[in-house]
Amino acid sequence: MKIAEIVCVFPPYRGGIGKSAYYFSKLLAEKENLVDVYSPLYTFNKISEEEKNKFNLKLIKAPLKFGKGAFLPQIFFKLKNYDIVHLHYPFFGTAEIVWLAKFFFRSKFKLVIHYHMDTINLSKIASLLSLPGRIIEKNLFKRADAITYASLDYIKNSKIKKIYFKNPNKFHEIPFGVDIGRKEKNKINKNIREVQGEGGELRSKRGHPGVLRSKREYPGVKKILFVGGLDSAHYFKGLNILFKALQNINLKYFLNIVGSGNLKNEYINLTKKYKIDSFVEFLGNLDGRELKKNYREADLLVLPSINSHEAFGMVLVEAMAEGTPVVASDLPGVRSVFEDGVQGYLSKPQDPESLRDAIQKIFKDEEKYMKMSMAGRELVLKKYNWKIIGDNLNNLFKKIKNENLSD
Repeated sequence: MKIAEIVCVFPPYRGGIGKSAYYFSKLLAEKENLVDVYSPLYTFNKISEEEKNKFNLKLIKAPLKFGKGAFLPQIFFKLKNYDIVHLHYPFFGTAEIVWLAKFFFRSKFKLVIHYHMDTINLSKIASLLSLPGRIIEKNLFKRADAITYASLDYIKNSKIKKIYFKNPNKFHEIPFGVDIGRKEKNKINKNIREVQGEGGELRSKRGHPGVLRSKREYPGVKKILFVGGLDSAHYFKGLNILFKALQNINLKYFLNIVGSGNLKNEYINLTKKYKIDSFVEFLGNLDGRELKKNYREADLLVLPSINSHEAFGMVLVEAMAEGTPVVASDLPGVRSVFEDGVQGYLSKPQDPESLRDAIQKIFKDEEKYMKMSMAGRELVLKKYNWKIIGDNLNNLFKKIKNENLSD
């Protein structure tokens, strides 16, 4: 198949939309599809030759752009040459071009929209610039041959829920995942067996990587981890709520923050305001092994997001893959990634006291903590393996290519 992935941002820019588009493209290319990725040309679009060889990355200069929106009229005539056009939504400025192409070349290609999240709390200028996109939004989804999403819970509570309830057969769940090769799978299973013991009993494995990891040089101190963008685009991550929750917490802790952005200095000042700066370290952006190492060495991953801009939370899956329990906001989509009380706990959004209680609760029972660590690993193996997700996406595209699924 010839597939076009159309996305507003792409790695190395950090964020769930670009990261998922990268993995979708990589996995589809591995299935011997011809995959072209269309994304705006930004100053941060630097990707290795090795990565480029996995698919065709076409970075396009946008005559107009604002924030993560960009106008790419150059792709209009190109789209008719593909079997599948996979639009990552939202993408204001270019979703309109895709809509026009589908209108004029409706029989030439099948349109699949991956719905990432609702767009809320837009600035006045962003709201004005996105007006054309919001006008054609309903018709765009109507013309789509299929709509993919990461969480059904999110879709049922999203702005397009009416479209889902009217035509649920058009919607298909494609969650986000982590890389789990055979070596990593064997390692995870080995660690689970070690914690369970031969007779199935739970036993502490503090010396073993990836299970209980309170570092020996800080006895009794719990390592809490936050991973997310510190820029204005990721204002919804709720880091300020986490700072408030850590005030007067009945717990010895140290907070590591992975990420960077234009709000970093503001967050640094907040740690001083709340008098927790001695217990917080900003690590900047981390990739690959270093990020995995931080997931593995953490005792807890916290995702304190505040609204529906957070639709899934890939960091939750990445943390669970390393055996780290999680605490996250009880938001549509996010709450469906794991089971409350099994792999971690949910807390009320924008409620520091609820978040504080969840963090303290997770460390009260060491045996339950170990069970959560194992349950997280097992959940990732069963549900969030990129290889399985890639197979499902490829099979879906094959089906869509050969069938007419639109209204």
